[in-house]
Amino acid sequence: MNNEFELRANTSSEWVKVALSDFDAFLKDHAACERKAAALAMSMVQHYPDKPDLIRGMIDLAMEEMAHFREVIKIMLAKGLQQDNDEKDPYIKALLKHMGKGKKAYLLDRLLIFSIVEKRGHERFHLIGEALEEAKLKDFYQRLARAEYRHYTLFMDLALQYFDEDVVRARLDELLDAEAEIIKNLPLRAAVH
Repeated sequence: MNNEFELRANTSSEWVKVALSDFDAFLKDHAACERKAAALAMSMVQHYPDKPDLIRGMIDLAMEEMAHFREVIKIMLAKGLQQDNDEKDPYIKALLKHMGKGKKAYLLDRLLIFSIVEKRGHERFHLIGEALEEAKLKDFYQRLARAEYRHYTLFMDLALQYFDEDVVRARLDELLDAEAEIIKNLPLRAAVH
């Protein structure tokens, strides 16, 4: 099975306008997303000590997410911005409501949901990179879009390694439908999601 998929609802051009209209808020949210993604990858390492490929993949992912966090923080510090207190991301919160129960279902859903989140990040960082005018920031977000692509396919590769292809495809279909509904119904924010 191919490790790629398409999202079922595109991000609107209105979201790009909202994100750029308060880019400071977007940067703060972006930094929080990178830090949380690194922490999540490390929690996967802890939860699945019997899966060497997952461990290797998640450690590499955590390192890359922390490198991105450092880059966003540098941009923020140069602008005199500080991190805000953590808030629950409404997009992630809504997606996690679709998590299956039971050890196997939980692992599959974690891999697929995180893949979808990274795919959405890939799409949105690409849109931001296209819209920004400042060359360094433009390049940064275009680089990040490519990284998110690698991340979403990594999660898919792991799902396909640990589960039958037909099980992965069927569950991915359900989660992609759920994600599309979430995207259509969430208010637009100056945030990654």
